[in-house]
Amino acid sequence: MTTPDLLGFPLTGPDATGVPTGAAPAAGTTAPPTTAAGATTGATTGAPAPAPESAGATWPGTAPTDRQFSQQPSFTPELARRDVPILHRTVNGKPLVWLDNGATTHKPRQVIEAVSGFYGAGNSNIHRGAHTMAREATEAYEAGRAAVARFLGAGSPDEIVFARGTTEAINLVAHSWGRANLGPGDDILVPVLEHHSNIVPWQLVAKETRARVVPVPLRPDGQIDLDAYADRLSMRTRLVALSQASNVLGTVPPVKEMTALAHRYRAKVLVDGAQAVAHFPVDVADLDADFYVFSGHKLFAPTGIGALYAKPEILQTMAPWQGGGNMIESVSFDRTSYAPVPHLLEAGTGHIAGVVGLLAAINWLTGFARPAVAAYETELLAYAQQALAVVPGLDLIGSAADRIAVLTFTMAGHDPGRIADWLDRDGIAVRAGHHCAQPALAHYGLESAARASLALYNTPEEVDQLVASLQRLQQSD
Repeated sequence: MTTPDLLGFPLTGPDATGVPTGAAPAAGTTAPPTTAAGATTGATTGAPAPAPESAGATWPGTAPTDRQFSQQPSFTPELARRDVPILHRTVNGKPLVWLDNGATTHKPRQVIEAVSGFYGAGNSNIHRGAHTMAREATEAYEAGRAAVARFLGAGSPDEIVFARGTTEAINLVAHSWGRANLGPGDDILVPVLEHHSNIVPWQLVAKETRARVVPVPLRPDGQIDLDAYADRLSMRTRLVALSQASNVLGTVPPVKEMTALAHRYRAKVLVDGAQAVAHFPVDVADLDADFYVFSGHKLFAPTGIGALYAKPEILQTMAPWQGGGNMIESVSFDRTSYAPVPHLLEAGTGHIAGVVGLLAAINWLTGFARPAVAAYETELLAYAQQALAVVPGLDLIGSAADRIAVLTFTMAGHDPGRIADWLDRDGIAVRAGHHCAQPALAHYGLESAARASLALYNTPEEVDQLVASLQRLQQSD
């Protein structure tokens, strides 16, 4: 069957069950749950995602909904898995168990087909094109911007700037806003749990502007020490940079409360949402964040695309970070005038297909009931914590009460790299190393650790496989 997409060209759809054509069901999955009336649900059940704001066009990729782990309506991981082709492959002769979602998430067929369909029938550069395909590509690109704005709760698409991902978006803020607003004696507060991408750019701009990066310590459970945070805030504080969820500890700080406290000192707040956006709904207006950044590839979208949200009054003050095409109105050797934001901050040709994929990913994810997804992941995390507790010598790192499903651990007598290699033989993908969060690991006296990070398509059976493999590793000595 075929369905029309935003650009008007056909994309191959799923079969009647919602399983990607030619793909076998993943090991351990169940038959489609049934509705109260007994009818089998498929990939088209549930409320459709909001249509892009683009000339009334539609977009494929509304997500399946049904029951979740605790038998509440609107979600099951099995329905999500059926849309993700790569989860049906084998690794080393074993069914793939993907527990490296903190590094990147896998893509549903809706995203794959949207990107392939764009390149196959709609490829064109955007803006200022006089022909049909340029208009169609521009429409898709700006529909993606509108979708991101809705997804984050922003007031307008003009508050969204596309970037390659979280890292580039933070660097954009550091170099555009930071160079203009930081100076000698100013403080930038950065919690110890941050990813390197939310540390190093501030160190670079602080060196240039003679400002100071001030670390905020952690408590033993991996939560930010809020008393220390309050003590470090002052009228010298110009910026607080913090993650909404830690990639190594899973900690979810009280961002809204921390932002409100920072604003009392007239400090701006940048929130790194890379690890948050796939796990629970985000509302930048409710957070009152001045800047919010995320990466598409952590959100079931392609690599190389992400976004920056900034309050409009701040965006209007930001100078270009890079110069070139797309960010100008007119150029001469006497005078160059610039395009308005957000285009001012998007020099050159953007990742157009990446935006098309990001739009499809947002529509896919928001087709599920997000509270049901969050509740399922919370239950799965609790199940995994209990299951891993039976593995001899395994020590979980971080125990904050409010957290996403990230399980970072060490095992007595085993190097994290060896743990990851052993698990890989069983088709289980985890990450080992410092996870680009060396200060957070150093808080626990560690240089490296293994990490299993879960997503909505992971199952209790996969957790059991992880535990069984780790037990075999301990018994192998």
